[in-house]
Amino acid sequence: MDMVNYGIIGCGMMAREHIQNINLLPHGRVSVVFDPVLEMAQNCAVLAGKGGAGPEAVVAGSLDDLLAHPELDAIVIVSPNYLHAAQLHEIVAKRPLPILCEKPLYTDPEDAAKLDALFEGYPHPVWVAMEYRYMPPVAALIEQAEQATGGISMLTVREHRFPFLPKIGDWNRFNENTGGTLVEKCCHFFDLMRLILKAEPVRVMASAGQAMNHLEETYDGRTPDIWDNGYVIVDFENGTRAMLELCMFAEGSRYQEEISAVGPKGKIECLVPGPGRFWPAQLGPAPVPQVIISPRAPQGPITMDIPVDPALLDAGDHNGSTFYQHQRFNAVVRGQGEVEVTLADGAKAVAIGLAAQESARTGQAVTVQ
Repeated sequence: MDMVNYGIIGCGMMAREHIQNINLLPHGRVSVVFDPVLEMAQNCAVLAGKGGAGPEAVVAGSLDDLLAHPELDAIVIVSPNYLHAAQLHEIVAKRPLPILCEKPLYTDPEDAAKLDALFEGYPHPVWVAMEYRYMPPVAALIEQAEQATGGISMLTVREHRFPFLPKIGDWNRFNENTGGTLVEKCCHFFDLMRLILKAEPVRVMASAGQAMNHLEETYDGRTPDIWDNGYVIVDFENGTRAMLELCMFAEGSRYQEEISAVGPKGKIECLVPGPGRFWPAQLGPAPVPQVIISPRAPQGPITMDIPVDPALLDAGDHNGSTFYQHQRFNAVVRGQGEVEVTLADGAKAVAIGLAAQESARTGQAVTVQ
């Protein structure tokens, strides 16, 4: 297969990022899109045609119509969180194809076992979109962590960022639609913890809440209940531990993500700026991502800039990672390579997030099954 024709389910802001990055692939084009909001679907169809790989995408009138489209080789699910599981079931039943599903894989704990059963023996690749793995500074940390630390004992992830952005229907303002902030936003970080520590979690302790954001908003008489800050500690089976610090009213930060891993030989950190479009122009150029290695002996931190291709920065808000993710998924669909973020990876990241939500709600540590 030389050209992969994609169908996009959901045409919001993140869908536009997916389309812009598919447009950069030599072997990819978006052929059909669907969203119940027609204007959004039409805008994405036009955007798909700007990649030079072909005409504008077809606008499907329904999910059924998208699945019936003749030029369809792979599907990207970018719909609201609470729709993912049902749409996965529909794809498997009506038109089994390779799938890239945005995180979180599911929001209802009961869906975990159902999805396991659904994809048992599935003949096509399924990839869960965990873009943060592919941010160049994060990827550099992952690659060098073992050597720099001598074996990680402690891992810390800090995200200080802007509040949740507006979404169509305001679905991201409520826990029931998102799975909760520690699922919706933070499954990325729990995925990184498992990947970097090469171990499975056994216990989660969390404290989180809603301090500032969205408290003055109302939707159909309801005030949003989505959390905007928290701490999560995760103990792993190999004796390592990891911590997440999240603050979603810290958009003034120079760096959005700061990850550090520490072991007997030293520490390695990466610093990742937020979306360039949010960086104030009057402050000059946006920060460049960095990796810092700090040996214990001899002491002397080594700082390395990890610049990202400007074309990739222009194609989305995730530091070029969406392109690298699509590059790998596209290769898998064409029969090259293997899925790197599996259904099991996606499900386990959600399970940690759900445990963190429960721990913060009850004030008790939660065992991860």
